[in-house]
Amino acid sequence: MLVAMIIGAEVAFWVILALGLLVRYALRMPRLGGALLLAVPLVDLVLLAVTFLDLRGGGDVGGVHGLAAVYLGVSVGFGHHIIGRMDAWAAYRFDGAPRPVKPEKGSAARARYEAVQFGRHAVAWAVGSALLMLGVWYVGDAERTQPFLSLAGLWTVVLIVDGAVTGYDVLQNLWSRGGGSARTAGKGESSVRYATKSDASREKRSLS
Repeated sequence: MLVAMIIGAEVAFWVILALGLLVRYALRMPRLGGALLLAVPLVDLVLLAVTFLDLRGGGDVGGVHGLAAVYLGVSVGFGHHIIGRMDAWAAYRFDGAPRPVKPEKGSAARARYEAVQFGRHAVAWAVGSALLMLGVWYVGDAERTQPFLSLAGLWTVVLIVDGAVTGYDVLQNLWSRGGGSARTAGKGESSVRYATKSDASREKRSLS
């Protein structure tokens, strides 16, 4: 049942999101569309309630309950960004807004984007891990909830790896930006030297 609820929550998320954007832009009903978009997080609350009710019923604690916690964490961490991104695309498609673009590689904006994305992952990890630990406390049986602890540990390793990769990408973007500025400055200095040399040559010829 819980697996079906997780799949249903994912489907409901996209259906309500698409319906909200359709009503807001295509049908020109911004208030109703905005209300539908605000209702998207209610799907997560329903899934959370069903998960804890299932745990309370004494069912086997397994990976499915952990998957529900991961899903809810990711939804909290990335859900607002996904909704905002889809809203921007809908505004571009139906309302003449500027086309959404990802910051250019090698720019400070791209470095900030990568850092913010990792921040969202950190929020997802914090919420998901908190739910897993809450599940451990709620069940009150360390042996039954061992899958929760294992999943939290695995996710922590994934977060650390993601942090290292993100740090490398941020430094690479900042380094590329600095290198590009240095190269541009170098070209400018060469142009100035060339212009100065040409002026001196013309002045010498005029004197002779």
